[in-house]
Amino acid sequence: MKKNLFSGALIAMAICLVATGCRQAEERVIIPSPIESAVTEGKGYCITSRTSIYATGNDQKTVAEYLSSLFESAAGFKIKVTEDKNAAIRFIADSTVEKESYRMKVDDKGIIISASDRNGFFYAVQTLRMVLPPQIEASEASSSQEWYVQAMDINDGPRFGYRGLMIDVARYFLPKDDLIKTIDCMAMLKLNKLHLHLTDDTGWRLEIKKYPRLTEIGAWRPDRGDTPFYGRRNRQEGENCTVGGFYTQEDLKEIIRYASERQIEIIPEIDVPAHSCAALASYPELACRNVKKEINVLPGLGGRDTEIIYCAGNEKTFDFLSDVIKEVAELFPSEYIHMGGDEANKFYWQTCPLCKKRMKQEGITHVEDLQGYFMQRMSDYVKANGKKMMGWDELTNSRVPDGTVIFGWQGYGNAALKAAAEGHKFILTPARLLYLIRYQGPQWFEPVTYFGNNLMKDIYAYEPVQDNWEKGYEDLLMGVQASMWTEFCNSAEDVTYMIFPRLAALADMAWRKKGTSDWENFQKGLDNFLTHLDVKGVRYAKSMYNIQHKCTPADGFVNVNLQCERTDVEKRYTTDGSEPNAKSNLVSSDFPVKESTVINVASFKNGKQMGETLSLKIDFNKATGKTVESGNKDIFLLTNGVRGSKRQSDFEWCTWANSDAVFTIDLKGTEEIKSIGIGCLTNYGMGVHKPKSIKVEISDDNKSFKLYGEREFSEQEIFHEGNFVEDIVFEGEKTSATYVRITAKHAGLIPENHFMRPGQISKFCFDEIMIK
Repeated sequence: MKKNLFSGALIAMAICLVATGCRQAEERVIIPSPIESAVTEGKGYCITSRTSIYATGNDQKTVAEYLSSLFESAAGFKIKVTEDKNAAIRFIADSTVEKESYRMKVDDKGIIISASDRNGFFYAVQTLRMVLPPQIEASEASSSQEWYVQAMDINDGPRFGYRGLMIDVARYFLPKDDLIKTIDCMAMLKLNKLHLHLTDDTGWRLEIKKYPRLTEIGAWRPDRGDTPFYGRRNRQEGENCTVGGFYTQEDLKEIIRYASERQIEIIPEIDVPAHSCAALASYPELACRNVKKEINVLPGLGGRDTEIIYCAGNEKTFDFLSDVIKEVAELFPSEYIHMGGDEANKFYWQTCPLCKKRMKQEGITHVEDLQGYFMQRMSDYVKANGKKMMGWDELTNSRVPDGTVIFGWQGYGNAALKAAAEGHKFILTPARLLYLIRYQGPQWFEPVTYFGNNLMKDIYAYEPVQDNWEKGYEDLLMGVQASMWTEFCNSAEDVTYMIFPRLAALADMAWRKKGTSDWENFQKGLDNFLTHLDVKGVRYAKSMYNIQHKCTPADGFVNVNLQCERTDVEKRYTTDGSEPNAKSNLVSSDFPVKESTVINVASFKNGKQMGETLSLKIDFNKATGKTVESGNKDIFLLTNGVRGSKRQSDFEWCTWANSDAVFTIDLKGTEEIKSIGIGCLTNYGMGVHKPKSIKVEISDDNKSFKLYGEREFSEQEIFHEGNFVEDIVFEGEKTSATYVRITAKHAGLIPENHFMRPGQISKFCFDEIMIK
């Protein structure tokens, strides 16, 4: 009798860990989720040194040898690969099984795997890998470990053909051995595409034999230590460039071979026409003639230097890129070459004499279409080398070259649908959900990076195919990709910390069938996967266990909401200054705070603290808990008693971008006032600065206001360099009021002479009104 557990969901695998008999020792759930699976009655099978694998043909034998190699490292014995049909593990070719799919049956006689291609056999082995004890990942053999597999039946296969990860090795050069280790972790998750972002303003990482200066010069930038990416200054004259590195072509052949053995296709990206300072620092003659400054490899944002891009009017540019594409095409077996096409600033193109001449020759009237011309030539070169071009969704701003695959990244990736409307295939990697550079948990605990949060739970719940899509779009969707940009990474451990465990959510979403999500079981499968990473020594984040707060003012008190991404934990807290433990107060719902309090809270599972302790300080003043009238949806943050950090995206800053602010606090009665303060953030690298002026007025009736204090700031005070929080305090004669109105004037554009974000619109952020 079979016990059916899930259909299109996850499979609970009981692994038997003792040699004396098959007994349920530990539940293991695998990810990605199989289509159909069942744990069956019976003893299951124990893999030993006497076990052999029946395999015929090169594809089967290659996968069988891979399975044997796992045991050679972890168990100290090899599983013999044979053509003896009596072997306990049998690989059976079955043309009725769909591509990349497999069927697997385990009982006390052995393991039968059926598939129609190498991919299917390989993914079945990954399922075995994930149901075996995590010591299967060990590099040193254990003589005491038993290798039992529970009796089970599985029928499985992926939803999407493209299940990818992009790693930016240009901002941070990920060493070869670390990249190889990451590839192996991808294989465990049945991912099949690795998109390597090999070139950018910050580094050229690929050896091109015809152009050696690309790696002699372009692979190296100045050392800026731990300074955040957005705070790094450009190279100074005479400064040595010591940070970087590159892959030789032999390195890449090894990486490609290793990935191919794990059914992972590596897609190279050569980003053009922008993100090209590393190439142009190496060969400055390829930049526009009107570039009068020295071109350098950029260590950070680069200021106005990112406006320097390949010259579209210079025929030498196209000769160079044609040569580069030829070498790339010869090196990478993939049928695709990604040519970027994103974020190209046309500042120099507009006045470059060669670019203007090119536009006239080609009948181009708009500079955006000059990029269309540029990318069409790239497509022609790619096709001439037997490949297909890929590009970012900015390509839809002009005519998309025939056959180009578009990556939808901006916002929710919807720009890719413009390409789909023209019949182009596309891949979704929306920045708002699948960019792994974003924070993966409560920002108070996370290393500094950009923007807001992309939580694992949100990635897991993402449904790429939307109900409002036009007919035919779904057929053009190749799949999904998580994108790991490395601006803020300074080590390989930084990279894996940001990738894992969120990549597991991407993998599950890309594999499982639509409408079959199960967050509760995914958490169990994730825990199983992470035990494998532990044995492999891979650093990953535990942010999912940390507590996120939301404090909301309400009738003079503050309502406290404490959430954890994990739903299988208890949240326990203290208010007496002590650390929480497994017996502390249980958070069961929102609760009110009526006076200054410090709440220490953490998540617990089976009596063990799982996440870091959040120390939430709520300070009361006469404005705390009171109503604020404003059109800004986040205005409640000004009176919730919680101060913001130096990160403008930590959900404690109320932000105004390119607009003035006017808001009124209702003190709910006449209050004596000695001073009025407001917390203000400066984050020079992110364009956050003081407003031009702040005016404070008071009133008894919310109609007639009188001035309490006013302050204007000089340009130097507004656009001061640094990242800090300051309280702007107004003190006057002792008075009383019921209403306080604050008006802040926007400072406008960041001055052109400023290094960080010149000419961009500034924004200002307030965190708390303090009335004493």
